[in-house]
Amino acid sequence: MTKPVKRVAIVQSSYIPWRGAFAMIAQADAFVFLDSVQFTRRDWRTRNRIKTAQGPLWLTIPVKQKGNYLAPIDAMEIAEPGWAAKHLRSIEGAYRRAPGFPSAIEAIRAAYAGVADQPMLSAVNQHLTQALCAALGIKTPFLRDVDLLPRESLDALDPTQRLVELAAAVGASHYISGPSARSYLDEGAFAARGMAVEWMSYSGLPEYPQLWGGFEPAVSILDPLLTLGPGAAAGQILP
Repeated sequence: MTKPVKRVAIVQSSYIPWRGAFAMIAQADAFVFLDSVQFTRRDWRTRNRIKTAQGPLWLTIPVKQKGNYLAPIDAMEIAEPGWAAKHLRSIEGAYRRAPGFPSAIEAIRAAYAGVADQPMLSAVNQHLTQALCAALGIKTPFLRDVDLLPRESLDALDPTQRLVELAAAVGASHYISGPSARSYLDEGAFAARGMAVEWMSYSGLPEYPQLWGGFEPAVSILDPLLTLGPGAAAGQILP
C-alpha cells in the first residue's frame, strides 16, 4: 500500500511573516516551529516591514541580546514591555484607510492583545503566526520541535538530520522547503528515510493593489490582510 502523503514544513518562527510563509503553512499538513536553534540577529526573528505614506517601515521587537550570543530563539527575552502597543499604533496609522481595514483589524488587535504581556520572543512569534493563520482560514496544525524530540537530541544533530528526524517524528512522507535551501539541503538524507523533498515556489503569488505607491512584495502578511481583507488575502495564498 502506498504511504499517504503527509507534508510537513519546519521553520524558525518569525515576526508577522510575509505572505509566502503563510502559503507554505497552508500547503503543509503539519507545521513545526524550529525555535531550539540559535537566534540570528538583524533577521526576520524580530522584525518585519509594513508600508506607510513615508515608505516601508521596519517594526522591530527589542530583545535582550547582551550575553545571549549563542542562545536559541526560544530563550530570547523581550526588552521593552510596551512594544506591542507601539507596533499596533503604527499598523493602524498606516492602514486605517485601506479597504480591508474594517474586516481585518479586530483580529489583528486581538492577536496583539494576546502577546502584549508575553516576555519571550518565540512565544510572541508563534502566537501571532497562529492567530494570523486563523484570520486567513488556514487550519494547519502547529507543533514545536522540542515537543517532538528532546532538546539534547536536537542539539546533537546537524541541520539537515535535525529536519529529517523532526519530519519522521510527525510521520511525514514529504518535507516542504523554501527555495533558498537548495544549495545546502541534503535530499538524500530524506530519501534514505522514505521521504521526498518538495520545493516551494513563490512565483504564483500575484501582485495586488497596495497603498502608498507601487507594489512591494517584501512586507508582512499584515499588508494584504489590511489592504484586501481576510477573504481576498487568503485567496492569494491558499492552494
